[in-house]
Amino acid sequence: MLFSFKKLTSLASLVTVLSAFSADYAAVASPLQARAQCAATLSTAASVASRLQSGYWNGGGWGIFWTDANTMEDMYNFMLADGSSTFDIADSTRIGKLGLQQDRNAWISALGGSNDDAGWVVLSLWKVADYRGSRGQNPAPYLNSASIVYDLIAAEWDDSVCGGGVWWSSAHTYKNAITNELFLYISASGYNRFGDQKYLTNAQKTWNWLKNSGMRNSDGLWNDGLTSSCANNGQTTWTYNQGVIASGLAALAKATGDSSLIAEAEITLDATIRLKTVNNILKETCDSATPTSSCNNDQAMFKGLWMKHLQFYLDNAPDRAAKYQSFIGAQESAVVHYATGSNWTVGNVWYAPSQGGSLFTAETQTAGLAAHVCAAKYGPC
Repeated sequence: MLFSFKKLTSLASLVTVLSAFSADYAAVASPLQARAQCAATLSTAASVASRLQSGYWNGGGWGIFWTDANTMEDMYNFMLADGSSTFDIADSTRIGKLGLQQDRNAWISALGGSNDDAGWVVLSLWKVADYRGSRGQNPAPYLNSASIVYDLIAAEWDDSVCGGGVWWSSAHTYKNAITNELFLYISASGYNRFGDQKYLTNAQKTWNWLKNSGMRNSDGLWNDGLTSSCANNGQTTWTYNQGVIASGLAALAKATGDSSLIAEAEITLDATIRLKTVNNILKETCDSATPTSSCNNDQAMFKGLWMKHLQFYLDNAPDRAAKYQSFIGAQESAVVHYATGSNWTVGNVWYAPSQGGSLFTAETQTAGLAAHVCAAKYGPC
């Protein structure tokens, strides 16, 4: 699916076409639906976003490629919530420049065969397109690039090993949870946005493969991936794996009307709350208030990804919001009172006051922003 604008002969005709395009796009892009936001929480989010931009912006991003995709998505998720344009910097990022270029070979080179990174990129490009479309601007380059990247991921599906699934990378050595959870989410979301049957077909086959893969363990949590013999490898049940599967299942439930998918999602959401928390606050296995946390920069972002994808889950299953409202509020409060240092810097330790163990990076700052934006929409106010 490609999006384009014909050559226009006047400014008036440009305004007319942009307005019509924006209206048509908003009709299929569900994230543009207006919902009440908590102003106080959004104010906190604005402070965290300002610190993220002033403290970590490096001229083309904030961190590494895949974390930048999430940071960009979070910045635009925030601006869609509060109606501002303060951080409209996508066109200056490496990902944004590639988005505007719309060149398949350039994307192949930039992604380096990382299919999980590619899934995060699709989501960031869509979020910028949502922002552009909501303001009567041209979202077509970002939508076209998202389509290019999506098709690169879809081509990595392989039935010949472990009965299906997308490879983690083009090296074809590992099949894991996050790559396929992301493919489920972007496929179901793609169908909800554009109505193209290829997206629904891919979403359905991906969920069918995931649920039969054995990666969800007896606790209801998803381990990292599969062994070479296609068994659950028993590796860490990172929080982000538990969030992205839920957003994907809710998007597929919206696409199909199958409410059993909501129950499947909540097996994992509820297991996360039960098993991946301390004092009802999310804790990654590598988090430590003292001594220093052992998380790397990727892992330090994971809790924020869980919060963001809980938001996306509730976007497609809003009748479930009351169930998670207090938990969302507890996380946001913990980020404010335990994780936030001077000048609105946010660390990775949410579950307790840091005693020198918290890490402060662009990724931990982004995770804090995601928690606040989720809470502004679905937490107490």
